[in-house]
Amino acid sequence: MSDRITLRGIRATGHHGVYDHERRDGQEFVADVELELSLADAAASDDVADTVHYGELAEAVAGILSGEPVDLLETVADRIVRAALAYERVDAVTATVHKPQAPITVPFGDVSVTLTRRRETS
Repeated sequence: MSDRITLRGIRATGHHGVYDHERRDGQEFVADVELELSLADAAASDDVADTVHYGELAEAVAGILSGEPVDLLETVADRIVRAALAYERVDAVTATVHKPQAPITVPFGDVSVTLTRRRETS
């Protein structure tokens, strides 16, 4: 499958982390999401009903980033993957969650977790 929808740089303030100050103060999280799906129907019909509405997906991702706090980026990324796979048309999704203000004691450019999941077929 070579058709993709990609959203990069979705930002929201969340309260994820293992430290009390992260839960209390919050910080910005950034997500990138890449969907694999057939876009042939949408290209032929020119109808948003035949694709994944990326605006709605972006809102869902921002809601996860700012939603119920968890300890790990892995859990946040898993929630995003599950939300994307809830769209029936999506065959696979890659989600990356960045934590630019992670409590790391040395200079760093980025820390992120990336998950890739395919829809299970029966």
